[in-house]
Amino acid sequence: MKEKHCACVREESCCQKTKERTPEEYRRLVNRLNRIEGQIRGLRGMLDRNAYCPDILAQAAAANAALNAFSRELLSSHIRSCVVHDVREGNDEIIDELLATLQKLMK
Repeated sequence: MKEKHCACVREESCCQKTKERTPEEYRRLVNRLNRIEGQIRGLRGMLDRNAYCPDILAQAAAANAALNAFSRELLSSHIRSCVVHDVREGNDEIIDELLATLQKLMK
């Protein structure tokens, strides 16, 4: 049985969580990922062309920054929707989940 709350859906039978995103949020995130994917392909191309190491490293740093921006946007959305909703509903376990997520992001 699915319990729907906010934009998050909790699958009770297998403890998996999913989130229904707005078309706007989905579009923004996919656009970011598409740009990152292009940057990664660009890195491969630079390597194939024997590009100078510092040039490849600069492109890798740009791809890393883009991936971090994707993560920040996704985290912001999660906090504003799922976390806020769960806290208002009295589910304080979401705070522990958020802290664990932040620890993984800060490695």
